[in-house]
Amino acid sequence: MTDADAAIDRFLTKADDAYGEYEAGYADADATLRRLERHIEELREARANE
Repeated sequence: MTDADAAIDRFLTKADDAYGEYEAGYADADATLRRLERHIEELREARANE
């Protein structure tokens, strides 16, 4: 598995967690979007560092 593959796997796991917490009522929409934005930025950084 490459670093990019690992970064994608981490992103998908974190995104699923964020959506799950939103759907369960543990987070509001704004908090979920901020969390996803952070995870997207981490994914972009991982790709840029390849």
